[in-house]
Amino acid sequence: MLLRPLFHSSKRATATLALMAALSAGALAQSVTDEFPTAAVRFLNEELPQMDNAVKERDRDYFEQAMGRMIAFSGEWGFKTASNPALASYSMCTDAVNDFVIVGLCRLMPNGSECEPGLAPKFDANLKRCREVAASKR
Repeated sequence: MLLRPLFHSSKRATATLALMAALSAGALAQSVTDEFPTAAVRFLNEELPQMDNAVKERDRDYFEQAMGRMIAFSGEWGFKTASNPALASYSMCTDAVNDFVIVGLCRLMPNGSECEPGLAPKFDANLKRCREVAASKR
């Protein structure tokens, strides 16, 4: 066994292998997390033209389907729960994904109870910052 001469005890071998696994898992998690802004921008770039069309056509069905896609996307990345705290540094992207359906609905029905005056500008700013971060990751 090639690893045996490197370790004097099985405890040390186990500890070293556990440390190596943790370090490589952390590196993998970081690289996957770094892909999130690009994935969020790709998701929003696909949704926003459809949303614009739905607003123009007064198509309320789009928003129900879009909400489902948004929930599926957020579930894949784990940012609607505490399961992926590594995405905290990309809050501009998580906020943009979370808010796009509400922003669209507010364009369709401006007097809705969720339609806060600052929501659309906040969404636009988050989307812009998310796109900038995504571009820097390429």
